[in-house]
Amino acid sequence: MQSSVLRVPHLPGCCERQVLLSVFRNGVPREEVAYVTCTYRETCTDQPDFLATVDLNPRSPCYGQVIHRLPMPNLKDELHSSGWSAGCTCFDNITTKRNKLILPCLISSRIYVVDVGSQCRAPRLCKMIEPVDVFWKCNKGYLNIPRSLPSGDILIANVGDPSGNGKGGFIVLDGENFELKGNWENECETPCTGYDFWYQPRHNVLISSAGFVLKCAGYGFNPDYLKKGVFGRHLNVWNLSCRTLTQCFDLGEDSLPLSVKFLHNPDAAEGYVSCALSGVVYRFYKCEASILPAARGDLGLPKEIWGSREKGGGVWRGQHPDPALDRDNWAVEEVIRIPAKEVTGWIMPKMPAFTVDLIISTDDRYLYLSNWLHGDIRQYELSKTCKPRLVGQVFVGGSILRGGPVAVCRDEELKCQPEPLVIKCKRVYGGPSRMQLSVDGKRLYVTNSFYSTWDKQFYPNVVKEGSVMLQIDVDTEQGGLTVNKNFLVDFGKEPNGPCLAKDIHFACGDSTSDIFA
Repeated sequence: MQSSVLRVPHLPGCCERQVLLSVFRNGVPREEVAYVTCTYRETCTDQPDFLATVDLNPRSPCYGQVIHRLPMPNLKDELHSSGWSAGCTCFDNITTKRNKLILPCLISSRIYVVDVGSQCRAPRLCKMIEPVDVFWKCNKGYLNIPRSLPSGDILIANVGDPSGNGKGGFIVLDGENFELKGNWENECETPCTGYDFWYQPRHNVLISSAGFVLKCAGYGFNPDYLKKGVFGRHLNVWNLSCRTLTQCFDLGEDSLPLSVKFLHNPDAAEGYVSCALSGVVYRFYKCEASILPAARGDLGLPKEIWGSREKGGGVWRGQHPDPALDRDNWAVEEVIRIPAKEVTGWIMPKMPAFTVDLIISTDDRYLYLSNWLHGDIRQYELSKTCKPRLVGQVFVGGSILRGGPVAVCRDEELKCQPEPLVIKCKRVYGGPSRMQLSVDGKRLYVTNSFYSTWDKQFYPNVVKEGSVMLQIDVDTEQGGLTVNKNFLVDFGKEPNGPCLAKDIHFACGDSTSDIFA
């Protein structure tokens, strides 16, 4: 079994980035097949979720079509995220094909293992782990993001406990036989909530985000849940080898940090986290312990892990009270803020951007955000990582479109409400959710389902007519985003009825599959 961690020799920063970029662009072919998780939960169709195989080869007669569907053996799973069990591990093996795709279920807490290596255009189910095994062995449930570890094992973030109460942390699958090993972290260090994570082996660090309490928010968004601890607020820093929680940052009440990414450069000790409800993107970075102030504030977390904001500043410092454990310190600073829009005809007087996904191009030049409620995708240039610069923006739907039920009263960014998007005679409803970027950075694919219950609440037409998968053409020289009007995967035309499409991965490699070591 091979790890999805890429082994890279130590080189000077700029030289290393050039090597990585050259290897990816020259060694990885253009994506020809995409695997997309799809769910029927909350639709009118009583059918199992499935993994869709989409043809991405422009020369194929089936271009932009679903060419295979792998149904799961159960109903109401809510396939959500996906990830590879393994991938390429060195420069000499950069085009190694991924063989197994891991599909954790957000609602049922099942785990499916899919064989995509035997027939890449017709995957088959090869293993299933039942919820009861996860519940009894780990006392966890509601599974989300999977990523492979340097050891070859697979780490899966969980959102709650078996009853749906908030509970973060991770469970571990054996990378060889896919048996459930148990919990990754110590029980006494389990965060209140969990969602996403990323790690950087050279710095021996793993950073995870918060998410929300599914027992409450799983039934829909209710403004009454604000200020009641339902929506997460913390960014957690872990020692990767010791599996211990070393720092925690409070990003503000109801900030809801979701997507986490490090830069791809294995020497880079920095990355970003997007907060859905506050509309803020924070940069986290490693700093010397000697320059940190003794900033402390009780967060009610195990082992008294502290985090606070410097007075009058935008930088958060975190510190463990035990100096012996305080060798590697991290700080957090606000680098992007997307203002809420004052509206009428909506559930609240102010509409947050609700940034669902954040991805970084493989050459670390650009950062992309998907704003599910506002409806736009944004491209930021990262020549100065502490000051991302907006260079591209495109609207592909959202809740503030002209002619819709929502009227924008005050907008700090736009002069008028965007026009609806129509592609191949189909009106696109919903907002951009999950994204995937090609290795060369030129094609950004996006789906528009976030979570079935919330889809039904905010975008009922998406549930009724099915979601879509779009392609955004990217200007990698000057920056800029353009909707490709020749590409549309319409999941409203599925044989069993309209469904909701979510996570995307390419068999040949993409911008979120491999971590450089």
